[in-house]
Amino acid sequence: MKEIVEIAQEAAMRGGRIIASSIGTGDTMQKDSTYNLVTDADRRSEEHIAHFLSQEMPGSSILGEEMHRAALESDRLWVVDPLDGTTNFSHGIPHFGVSVAYAETGTILAGAVYDPMRREMFSASLGQGATLNGNPIRVSGNSRLNQSIIATGFYYDRGETMEKTLGALHALFNKDIHCMRRMGAASLDLTWLAAGRFDGYFEYTLSPWDFAAGLLILSEAGGRAIDARTGMPADLFASGLICSNGRIHDELVACTVNAPRLGIV
Repeated sequence: MKEIVEIAQEAAMRGGRIIASSIGTGDTMQKDSTYNLVTDADRRSEEHIAHFLSQEMPGSSILGEEMHRAALESDRLWVVDPLDGTTNFSHGIPHFGVSVAYAETGTILAGAVYDPMRREMFSASLGQGATLNGNPIRVSGNSRLNQSIIATGFYYDRGETMEKTLGALHALFNKDIHCMRRMGAASLDLTWLAAGRFDGYFEYTLSPWDFAAGLLILSEAGGRAIDARTGMPADLFASGLICSNGRIHDELVACTVNAPRLGIV
């Protein structure tokens, strides 16, 4: 997998260069709502990454957020988020990333997440551990929820899913966690958890390109993740995630799986 993860890293870095050079200059468009956005940089990044991957591994399939569609069960599949954190990017907030993962018949084997503004490259290959700029990373050693910082994300739906998320925040604050963070880029939430910056992360609705690379990096760094819908170990087919350093997992799950809907949205 060494060669594969190096291809993923190069692809993510190439997309990151396009994005970093475009912040504050591109057009922002709406998808299906006023708050689900796409930019010219998203599409140019995906086009460039897809072209590079097709050259490096002819015959492989590509599943991308913007333009490329392939089955998750494909024999050789690249899963690409060309700009994770589009809303941040479009507002000039320097927190976004590029995610590139490689899977075979539904199993994630390699992945890279690049933060072009901090020049941080997170990567992993199955069974080989996780790294940040080539140095090994591990999840935090914190074993108490009331000493934890938890990250979350909000899906574009502002109805039932939003209410459940707010209910989980309410439950977690009642457990006296240190604080919550909503950073706006799921791939970076997962990699920051892998690097010990966060202790837990949950988001009820995600797409494969949001988490494919980050999920493998977290797992290889010693973290734990379950599908938020089924409670089973998370994989490429998950619809949402509840993740932790493993030590606070049961407490985090108790606050998020059965989170009350506050009914205030």
